[in-house]
Amino acid sequence: MPLSDTAIKNSKPTEKPYKIPDERGMYLLVNPNGGKYFRLDYRFTGKRKTLALGVYPDTSLKQARDRRDTAKKQIADGIDPGITRKIEKAGSTENTLAAVAKEFMEANRKKWSASHFAHLEQCFERDVFPWLGNRPLKDLSAVEVLATLRRIVDRGALETAGRTKQFIGQAIRYGIATGRAERDVTADLRGALPSPNRGHFPAITEPKSLAELLRDIDAYTGNFVVRTALQLQPLIFARPANLAAAEWAEFDLDAAEWRIAADKMKMKDAHIVPLSTQAIALLRDIYPLTGSSRYVFASNQGKKGNEPHISRESIGAAIRRMGYQGQHTAHGFRTTASTLLHEQGYHSDMIERQLAHAERNRVKAAYNRAQHLPERRKMMQSWADYLDGLKAGAQVIQFRKNG
Repeated sequence: MPLSDTAIKNSKPTEKPYKIPDERGMYLLVNPNGGKYFRLDYRFTGKRKTLALGVYPDTSLKQARDRRDTAKKQIADGIDPGITRKIEKAGSTENTLAAVAKEFMEANRKKWSASHFAHLEQCFERDVFPWLGNRPLKDLSAVEVLATLRRIVDRGALETAGRTKQFIGQAIRYGIATGRAERDVTADLRGALPSPNRGHFPAITEPKSLAELLRDIDAYTGNFVVRTALQLQPLIFARPANLAAAEWAEFDLDAAEWRIAADKMKMKDAHIVPLSTQAIALLRDIYPLTGSSRYVFASNQGKKGNEPHISRESIGAAIRRMGYQGQHTAHGFRTTASTLLHEQGYHSDMIERQLAHAERNRVKAAYNRAQHLPERRKMMQSWADYLDGLKAGAQVIQFRKNG
């Protein structure tokens, strides 16, 4: 039964403290000295914590429940109400953008990969704090934020500028949730920065950021089947739906080819994907697990009547869990490859053919079905070697075309 005013008034002290439970983790603690304290037990980042909600009768049951509900909402938003309480007691000295941003990062450290945390920290320390770090969050203006972001744009780092705007907004929203800001001024900057993306899907196209993502993928500790698909996608940059439904019968590992039938392709045109040695190694690695199945990425849930292979959303969901929501998607690897391959001087027709984009001229499309295949083999191997170099931390900015 939940607490009532009558039950609180009638509660008597005993030799030992005892609790009278309410609802949603709240309770009344009655001490031997007669003190009656409202408390909330909760878990945050796996740790059990207790939050003081007030002392009866100075705090009524209704007030305690209101504070409990506020704390529960903060927890749902990824905010520790205990830290918020300390901040409120500390006063306005913890209200600067730097203080709030650092607290925001610490609050999410365990949810993010180490490289993602380091990336945020570097962005703030290098591009934000020198100009905005000491500004009180409540006084921060959109004009000030835009001026800071334009310094990044001016050095040509358009994607970094966009991500930094996102990071600032996340820190501000954390400040709003903890009572230190009233609105997110970055919302006023929609459309104010040039977009680095050529397509609809968010995509990382900077080599250094791409290297961080690739290392995070290799460190992914989720489902092995999903992890293998996640590792393969940057190498072949296929449409996620095609990769998720890939069948072993479509692969010829000796010929280093993946042949996808026309009826499975978005443009209804058969497609050949040359496989690098790195891609073949991944497929050989997963074969002992799923080789007896029809699908390369067979789902563990297939026997229960669900999809016999992983969902087309599985790769994207894994990317989001690694902390890249709004920055990159499974489909975004197609933009990544297209952008960097064009920058390296590969012919547009060859890249478009590898992406399996539509050919408007049907006669030319029929002729081009396998055209550029020898060149595409070399391109895909060079691309895979380039990605390996990035992961290893080499200063790989360009890669040489073979042939």
